[in-house]
Amino acid sequence: MGDLLSRCRPPLIWATGFSLLINVLMLTSSLYMMQVYDRVLPSGSLPTLLFLSLITAGALALLGALDFVRTRLLGTLGDWLERRLAPPILERMVEGTLLGRREGTALLKDIGTLHSVLGNGATFLFDVPWVPVYLALIYALHPVLGHLAVTSAALLFILALINDRITRACLRNATAASNRAIATAEAALRNAEVVDAMHLLPGLARRWGRDHSHALDAQDRAHRRGAVLLNITKFVRQLVQVALLGAGAWLVVRHEMGAGSMMASSLVVGRALSPVEQAIGGWRQVSAGREAWRRLSAAFRRPRRRVPGLPLPEPAGQLAVRNVAFRIGDGGSGGGSGGAAPGRTVLHNISFDARPGEALAVIGPSAAGKSTLARLLVGLHPPLAGVVRLDGADLFQWRRDDVGRHIGYLPQDVELFAGSVAENIARMGEPDPQAVVEAATLADCHAMILRLPQGYDTQVGDGGAFLSGGQRQRVALARALYGAPKLVVLDEPNASLDAEGEQALNRAITALKERGACVIVIGHRPGTLAQVDRILALRDGRVESFGPRAEVLEALKRRTMHPVAAQSALPKGAGDRPGPPAAPAPKLHSVEPE
Repeated sequence: MGDLLSRCRPPLIWATGFSLLINVLMLTSSLYMMQVYDRVLPSGSLPTLLFLSLITAGALALLGALDFVRTRLLGTLGDWLERRLAPPILERMVEGTLLGRREGTALLKDIGTLHSVLGNGATFLFDVPWVPVYLALIYALHPVLGHLAVTSAALLFILALINDRITRACLRNATAASNRAIATAEAALRNAEVVDAMHLLPGLARRWGRDHSHALDAQDRAHRRGAVLLNITKFVRQLVQVALLGAGAWLVVRHEMGAGSMMASSLVVGRALSPVEQAIGGWRQVSAGREAWRRLSAAFRRPRRRVPGLPLPEPAGQLAVRNVAFRIGDGGSGGGSGGAAPGRTVLHNISFDARPGEALAVIGPSAAGKSTLARLLVGLHPPLAGVVRLDGADLFQWRRDDVGRHIGYLPQDVELFAGSVAENIARMGEPDPQAVVEAATLADCHAMILRLPQGYDTQVGDGGAFLSGGQRQRVALARALYGAPKLVVLDEPNASLDAEGEQALNRAITALKERGACVIVIGHRPGTLAQVDRILALRDGRVESFGPRAEVLEALKRRTMHPVAAQSALPKGAGDRPGPPAAPAPKLHSVEPE
């Protein structure tokens, strides 16, 4: 934020300079009135009146032009600030979600609030510093008028401070309650099918209504308090102008000042008190902008999950996992495996290797830690202990813009984005037609996509709502394969696939191996094991078996000392396929720690 502030300084300096000229030109009407009353009327000189009128018209035209330029400058600054803030804030929102914070889109709305303040609500802030100058001019006309104007300005400033104090907490509570209500509505929309199927809407509506009602109540309290003070301010300002005219008339009668000075003092005091009145009327918006800036600054002050490093060369796909442990709630995790409670360790001392051109299956019962391990293998979270390395480099610390295009990830819960099929396959970037078709062909969904109404240009809807579960799964698989990634992690890739889809998945795994990719397949079903070379069996977050596919399956099948454990770790039907002759004892492989 400090860098952005420094880059905002030049346009703010220009706006301050324009404010200087604007406030000087604001005296035009007062000076014109003084000259008309004190020079033109006593002398009856029409040429002087014409000359003064032309000069005044030109000055007012320049005033209007400068005010327009200042407003446009601040609006452009707001546009620039929003464009510069949005990408890093979106990045921090994604990080916050991975860390378990549910901020929704509140920070993006804060950027819009800042834009609105700069574009519409901040101009009076540039005029407030000129209030003492106007008061000094009134003193120059006569000290009595100056005393009266200063007293009035002090009273209005006190009212402005009271307005800030009594509305700040209300506005902060309103924002917090509004954000909670929006988060509830967004969650209901994301899970519309569940909401409708099990009739969750009444409960969600009550929760939304409660938060929304709290927000409205807080906003209403702030509005009522601000409205009372605003009306008091208007009354004080009008009373001051009447008092100034009365005092000025008294001084004119006593021959202590001229009639022109009397009229000019009324105009000048109106200009002096106008920014204060605007401050009270616009303080709600300014206060909202201040709170938005505070939240955005806090977001930028949070420590980054990854320390930016030097760009590294393209990886070959050599994966090494060494002594990895992971606890839900540690290491920047916002979620876990199998509904594990925060604070529970779900992975213990996991070590294994996976080579380019090889497919490795990770199997085990539910809550064994398979999906958590998959997240670590793509660098979503740092381990509590140990390290995950890709080509010797710590995968979590690898720059995302470097390594992201070399990783293919199919999560257990498939999520597509609003856009075309081609855009989703191209990872929401500019689609490369050849690469998109190649990825779809590799995922064996090219023909399926061509049967859609607009083919690759078909809009999938928010979350892929316009596609079936199997279609979403296969498009997401094509997205994972886009760009020939070197490391591909597939978490339950056949969860929504039929028999034809499973065959296509196996062909894709074979093709990936032939291309030299390192493939990790997480799954329960035996169809996922057909093309793998080795198997890692997990139980309770620990390595139970690791080695060639046939040996591990045979070893798990032949465990007679713990038959229940063996049966639960073995995917149903996986052990029915023929394998090599059984060894006298289970031959299990492990990787020595580095």
